[in-house]
Amino acid sequence: MADDEAKKAKQAEIERKRAEVRKRMEEASKAKKAKKGFMTPERKKKLRLLLRKKAAEELKKEQERKAAERRRIIEERCGKPKNVEDANEESIKRVLRDYHARINALEEEKFDLEYVVKRKDFEVATALQQPNNQQLQTKQQQQLQNNICRSVLSAHFSLSFSLSQLYALSFLSCASHRKRSFATSLFIAL
Repeated sequence: MADDEAKKAKQAEIERKRAEVRKRMEEASKAKKAKKGFMTPERKKKLRLLLRKKAAEELKKEQERKAAERRRIIEERCGKPKNVEDANEESIKRVLRDYHARINALEEEKFDLEYVVKRKDFEVATALQQPNNQQLQTKQQQQLQNNICRSVLSAHFSLSFSLSQLYALSFLSCASHRKRSFATSLFIAL
């Protein structure tokens, strides 16, 4: 009986060791699987959601920055609107004279820019017509023309935007119909 008990104890010890080895092997295989499959579908969803939130925040910040820049540029080009609600006739005349002077200055600037553009167009045309001038290649000519077109369009857009804003502000700054018609007649008279 002692032999049977010793054999049973030995057998139980072997089974316990086998179970322990199996358990260690299962844990090792689980750890391997966890290392291989780091990006589980659940983690992928969380990562996508996080990336979308981050992109939305960046987009919102960019839109706010662009809106602030736009407001700053409009204020810089057009100035702050004048308050003529409680203004007398003399102050309205002064405001209109200021607007008129600003419009004249912008028209002069526009004229100067148009002159520069025409001069550059002439330079390009003469450079293209010279048969001995082999320095300008087709690609360089196209780039030069594109640059000139971009500068003309941007200058024209900024000037037309400024002038239209000034015209609108000069008429919108007069609140009542009576003052508006008075301001219109003054503006035309100037």
